Parts: sequence; structure tokens; C-alpha cells
Amino acid sequence: MARITEYDEGELIAQFEQIFPKGERTILGIGDDCAQIATPEGSFIVTTDIIVEDEHFRRSWSDPEQIGARIAAQNLADIAGMGGRTSALVVTVALTPDTELDWLLDLVRGVGERAREAGAGVVGGDLSRGETMVLSITAMGWCESEPVRRDGAKPGDILAFSGRLGLSNAGLDLLLGGHVDPALRTRAELGSLYEPLTTYRAPKPPLESGPVGAKAGARAMMDLSDGVAKDGGRMARASKVVIELDRRALEAEAAKLQEFADICKVDPLKWVLSGGEDHGILAAFPKDASLPQGFTPIGTLRAPQEGEAPAQLLDGVEVKGGWDHFKTD
Repeated sequence: MARITEYDEGELIAQFEQIFPKGERTILGIGDDCAQIATPEGSFIVTTDIIVEDEHFRRSWSDPEQIGARIAAQNLADIAGMGGRTSALVVTVALTPDTELDWLLDLVRGVGERAREAGAGVVGGDLSRGETMVLSITAMGWCESEPVRRDGAKPGDILAFSGRLGLSNAGLDLLLGGHVDPALRTRAELGSLYEPLTTYRAPKPPLESGPVGAKAGARAMMDLSDGVAKDGGRMARASKVVIELDRRALEAEAAKLQEFADICKVDPLKWVLSGGEDHGILAAFPKDASLPQGFTPIGTLRAPQEGEAPAQLLDGVEVKGGWDHFKTD
């Protein structure tokens, strides 16, 4: 097996260029100091994410294509979370010296396939050597109208989401708890556990829900990367409203996870509230708006009462938790 140390950077990039999609908005792609991307709207939106080996992924748990798809999905979902579409990705990778070339090229294919599905190009990046594998992507995109921010929700709005809640967290707990052999990958091998494990390893966000939600009049919107508890709280504070979650709606979502919760011996509602990395879309719509297909209502918004701070509540109690890189509140 060839290792990356047998190739110089230019030789590696030449192979990447054959794999990555160019993208319809790419004027100048890989090969110069910078890429050049068309922005006919006059502005673009940009986001970046980083994942670190053994903190966000494990090579023993995921195939390289899945790891590439995972980091791409995070960025594509951020663009969709403002109602946008992605035009281009820039990829940075720090590799350990023992990395095999075939493993790296499969990683590149994972990024490239997700970009291609989203209609985006992969137009450059950087390679480096490190003691730990680190991947970072910067994504650029555009919105057909103004980006939908998280601070636009109003009292009376309906809170809704697209995608799934807690499914990725279920997959993570199945792996962490040793309830499944991490070498198993296929649907035939995993049976009913295929969906949560695949969602954790390589989430597939409902990207079209972003632009669709924006067209349907969403007043606030964001990627559900850290769980309803944390991301809903962020929207409430940014919009200066109180979100009251609907227990029955959340329990209906939790019921979809009951099989996996029984294995892990956890309350599935915890996954629904605090589980991140499903990368669905959380949105606030006017109460008289027709929710677009794929969105499910899970709460309502109201103005804070006198002396009450903006927050997200369930049964009158503030909901906290969700993923945080440095602490859990």
C-alpha cells in the first residue's frame, strides 16, 4: 500500500483535481493561489467547520468516504440553514505520515460526492502533516433573496424542523456503548441499526429544505447541528422570544428511536432534545404560513413576560443541554 509520504503535494493535488467537481460557478478552480467564484447576486455567504480525529470521528468507526461526507455535510447544512445553496468548498487536511494514499483518495471522494450532489465545486485547499488527522472545510454559497438569519423569529410564530432528531446521537451511543461491531457497514450486516449508524458516520442533511423554507416565508432558520435544546435556545435568545416546545410532538419523534433506546438503555427524548449532528433545519414560520413539505411543527413562540429572559421551555422549564465543544450546560 502506497503512503502519502511517497508523493509530493503537487502529485496528490493533481489526483484530487480529477476527483473533485468543478461547480457551475467556478471561474478559476484548483491550480492557482486563489480560486475565483462567480457571485451574480452581489454577495455570498461563507462558513467553516473543522473535525479532529478521535474528537469528532474515529477511523476505526468510519470509512474514509464517510468521514469526507461528514465534514462536507456540516458545511453544506450551514449554508442551507440560511436558505442558501453552496457554490464552492475549500478543503484543508492535516494528515499523519502513516496515511495510505488509497485511504486519502477515498476521503476525497467522500467530500467530492457530497459537493457534487449539492451542485457545488471543490476549488482548492491545503495539505499539511500533523500528529493528529484534522479536516477543515470552508463553504461559500448564495441565497436567492436575503439570507434567513436566526434572529428574525416573532411572537406567534410556529417552530418546525426538517430531517430527523436524535438519529445521529443514537448511532453514536450504539458505538460508544459497544452495542455494535464498528467494522460492520452494510445494511445487510446492520439490519435495523443501519440508519442510525450511517446517519452518525455520514449525515445526509435535507439541504433543499433550506431554500424551500426561505421561499415559504421562514423568519428565522438555522442548521440543527448541536441539538434542539442548544440550537433552539440560540434562536430564542437571538430573536428575543420565548419558545415553548410541544411535548407530544417531541415524544412522537422519540418514539421513532425507541428500538435503539432500548438497546442503549436511555430515554430517547434525551436524544431528540440534545442529540446533534443530524443536521436538519430548524425554522420559525408565521402562524398563518403553510409549512413546506418535510417540516414538522414542534413548538410555538411568544414574547417574554415581564422579568422573563428569552429562552426555550418544555413544560414551563428552560431546556438546556446539547453538544458544546468545551462544556455542557
